[in-house]
Amino acid sequence: MEKNIIIDGMELNYDESGPDDGAPVILMHGWGCDYSTVTSIANSINNKLKVYSISLPGHGKSQEPPYPWGIDDFTRHIEKFAHALNIVNPVLIGHSFGGRISLLMGSRNKVDKVVLVDAAGIKPRRSFKYYLKIYSFKSAKMILPVILGKKKASKIIDAWRGKAGSADYRQSSPMMRAVMSICVNEDLKHVMPSIKAPTLLIWGENDTATPLSDAKTMERLIPDAGLVSFPHAGHYSFLDNPRQFRAVLQSFLL
Repeated sequence: MEKNIIIDGMELNYDESGPDDGAPVILMHGWGCDYSTVTSIANSINNKLKVYSISLPGHGKSQEPPYPWGIDDFTRHIEKFAHALNIVNPVLIGHSFGGRISLLMGSRNKVDKVVLVDAAGIKPRRSFKYYLKIYSFKSAKMILPVILGKKKASKIIDAWRGKAGSADYRQSSPMMRAVMSICVNEDLKHVMPSIKAPTLLIWGENDTATPLSDAKTMERLIPDAGLVSFPHAGHYSFLDNPRQFRAVLQSFLL
């Protein structure tokens, strides 16, 4: 059932499914998606567990943050959501961007289990070409308004940003672009050893957004972690290999 709740003056949209007496699960999707993207994950466990599948702030029908948030801001918001609904000792499931929140939340709260699905959280290694592009862009933002004037420079910079940014970046609002720029540069390796709950990593071996090497790093740093990877699956392993994904998840949680 779709519901809304006000947290710190912001409307948060979520879906609630499963028996009222089922152990609680907080399910979080990836960037640019909403709770509907991970419906198949919820449906694989909500016969026994109580699943709260959240559209994260700035996604779906949930309000955007009032200022550019980092991962800590998102995590505090979800912690307040759990407190408001009296969700105690939940299972955390996070896909991609939702994995970042699961990592930080799991490192500082009592949680039953953690499931990371093609999760983000490790700052990617950047090439020299990448940094050259970034610093060229930053230099242009400073110099062009002086040379061409603010109005003309703004048009050129916006066009450059649209061509250079990722699809997720281009499709985001100005506020969420600022949020994304902060969050993708946060490295959460330092919090991983603090996750004491049993942790399952589920990955697509062909994932290019969050490569399998990230999963292996997480497996090494999280004390009680195990990794299951699927050949021929990509960043949405739960959609690329739904049957095996369901079997692995149910074996871990049910």
